Amino acid sequence: MIQLVNICKSFGEQAVLKGLNLEIPKGKVTVVLGQSGSGKSVLLKHMIGLLRPDSGEVVVDGTSLSTLSDHEIVPFRCRFGMLFQGAALFDSLNVFENVAFPLKEQRQLSSEEVRKIVEAKLAAVGLSGIEEKMPSELSGGMRKRVGLARAIALEPKIILYDEPTTGLDPIMTSSITQLISETQKRLKVTSVIISHDIESSFNIADKIALLHEGRILMEGSPEEVRQSKIPYVHNFINGISTGSEV
Repeated sequence: MIQLVNICKSFGEQAVLKGLNLEIPKGKVTVVLGQSGSGKSVLLKHMIGLLRPDSGEVVVDGTSLSTLSDHEIVPFRCRFGMLFQGAALFDSLNVFENVAFPLKEQRQLSSEEVRKIVEAKLAAVGLSGIEEKMPSELSGGMRKRVGLARAIALEPKIILYDEPTTGLDPIMTSSITQLISETQKRLKVTSVIISHDIESSFNIADKIALLHEGRILMEGSPEEVRQSKIPYVHNFINGISTGSEV
């Protein structure tokens, strides 16, 4: 579904991605693991075209993003849904208005059609009946769920998750992880999760890729990654060391 080929990206003199290669399989959950500051969010922004690589190519569902103009890439992003790290809800809008926002921006729908879609998406994430609540009235876990309802409002082919369990307690982390898995299975979407949460990543992933020093150090099934003989991989997933030796 997504191919990243020899992606390089620098900000000033800081090289963040250094010839990164990664394939995201269709209809599966791929988790990109890495330490804080390793470039995971930068990688995610390249997938959706929010950032352009200095060199290399990003191909999404057969389309090279480099061939799209800034004007063309905006409607192309409708193929994606994105759950941001802090849910990124509009504080001045209630839950209904937050979930309805992409529908009103991208679709010509009647008020009744918007209402039915919003209610269905909130029901899908277990939040029926909270349409009138403001984001400030919601717990962290509820905000994530509303963010996910908004992310799936346009029936995207691909859902990107930016640190979906950050800041949540263990019970809510388990709940959000289960919700992501259920959403992927129900909608048959391609899911990409960036995270440093080892336990939840291994519980949900079909494929794991470890980002280290601007490149994918290893990728494979959870079991293949667990059995890796690469010292850094072994240390990272077991929380033994933050050393950079490979």
